[in-house]
Amino acid sequence: MSLIHFHAYTRRVIKGKHMTAAAMAAVMFAALAACAGTATNGADGASNAVVPATPFLIPTSPTLAAPQPVDPVQQPALQPAVQAVSISTASVPSPALFTGPKPTRGKVIYLTFDDGPSTYSPAILDLLKGYNAKATFFVIGGQVGTRGKVVRRERNDGHLVGNHSWNHPDLTRLSSSQVSYQLVRTNRAIRAAGLPQPTCMRPPYGAYNKSVLRVTNQLQLREVMWSIDSRDWTKPGASTIARRVISGARNGSIVLLHDGGGNRSQTVAATRAILRTLGRQGYRFESLPACR
Repeated sequence: MSLIHFHAYTRRVIKGKHMTAAAMAAVMFAALAACAGTATNGADGASNAVVPATPFLIPTSPTLAAPQPVDPVQQPALQPAVQAVSISTASVPSPALFTGPKPTRGKVIYLTFDDGPSTYSPAILDLLKGYNAKATFFVIGGQVGTRGKVVRRERNDGHLVGNHSWNHPDLTRLSSSQVSYQLVRTNRAIRAAGLPQPTCMRPPYGAYNKSVLRVTNQLQLREVMWSIDSRDWTKPGASTIARRVISGARNGSIVLLHDGGGNRSQTVAATRAILRTLGRQGYRFESLPACR
């Protein structure tokens, strides 16, 4: 039976009848079987042999293969499209430091001063010397060149000098290469003033993120924050500044003060009260070990 005859045959069988899908399949199967093994010749005379029909089954409910676990070792690692600077991520960056070490004997406070050197820095240094106190100064690189003498005195008096960026930007708004530029340029200015390479830094505004931490870690700078914010930059009065520090003082506290960035006469007066009162309470004033 040719395909043309098969088509006519099936039309006669099902014409005018309502057949179920199963019945229709049976009719089609029988017709196909009838024409199995026959052959026709095409227009070019070649034999178009029809492959003998084989019974087919309609699956009722296909079984899905269980998902296979993915071997993570064989998966390609995702790489960032662009890296502004070559920052190593082989080790986890050191976390920011909010409190200093607590000595086993006695009590210690770590005074830190930001935004200098300035015209107010010598007065701060005089007070520290009078109370045999040590502190840590986080300096602005752009100001070191014109006040190198002050920075050298900070070091010669036994204090430590850290990096506070070149011109006090929000580092979280910069690219990695720009953050690196801010810190490297300040390091060079500090070394040009005759001081050793800084080992710690404080981000302007205390603003940092994972990207900033990675850059500071690459530059071998420990990021130092604080546990007591005097908020002296708001100029609330010397007594208020001193009270905030004295009431919050704990063994190992890091205190944020400013010796630059504006009129710091209130900070100078508050520093005198802080040194006098906390000294009477048995506190020692030391520079941060992380910056040594």
